[in-house]
Amino acid sequence: MNKQIKNQLPIFLKSYFWSVDFKKLNINKDKEYIIHQILCFGDLKAIKWLFGFYGEITIKRFFTNTPVKIYRASTFNWVKNVLLGLENKNLNINRYVINTPRITR
Repeated sequence: MNKQIKNQLPIFLKSYFWSVDFKKLNINKDKEYIIHQILCFGDLKAIKWLFGFYGEITIKRFFTNTPVKIYRASTFNWVKNVLLGLENKNLNINRYVINTPRITR
């Protein structure tokens, strides 16, 4: 794992952490939150950083063992099956996917 100055995230990731004080995020202590936020909302540059910093094994472990209900169904399926190659892993979609109410009239 690469050493990051002061355990802080690179500034280019700031836009993915709108709901917290970015300066207080700690790369080690907030690993679960950081991984899920970037998997769910990150662009290619952010995802490349994520894999380069934490590594595929750590990312897969957090994705499978600590589900967070923030994903849309299409994003969940892309992350699980394409990005992480977990198409054969039986994960409960209800633990990851938020329900989006629709206007039906």
